Amino acid sequence: MLSKFHLFAVWVLVISNGAAGFWALVALRLPQFRSNLLWLLTGVAQSWVFVQLTAATFHFNASGSSPESFHVFYGVLSAVTVAVLYSYNKQMSRYRYALYGWGGLFIMGLGIRALVLL
Repeated sequence: MLSKFHLFAVWVLVISNGAAGFWALVALRLPQFRSNLLWLLTGVAQSWVFVQLTAATFHFNASGSSPESFHVFYGVLSAVTVAVLYSYNKQMSRYRYALYGWGGLFIMGLGIRALVLL
């Protein structure tokens, strides 16, 4: 059960962060796409990283198996990326759409890479 949820959660992470990142980059160039819904999606997508990490921790503790070391690395790096994006939010307010656009796509890429290593 946890294994299936972990797999489902990584797909939610990849799709939601990819969509939020792409939307933010479109909004960077086309101001009519700027809305509060973008930030809601970005917040949910990036919060999902921590849901995924929690599910992964429970899954690997319950199954007794150990994941590949780089799989764990990509998961932890995703959480660190969310923290870095949030910490630069105020300082980079002028470039917020670019920051969260490229950041969302980066998190998506980390999720895809972790998925390949499952």
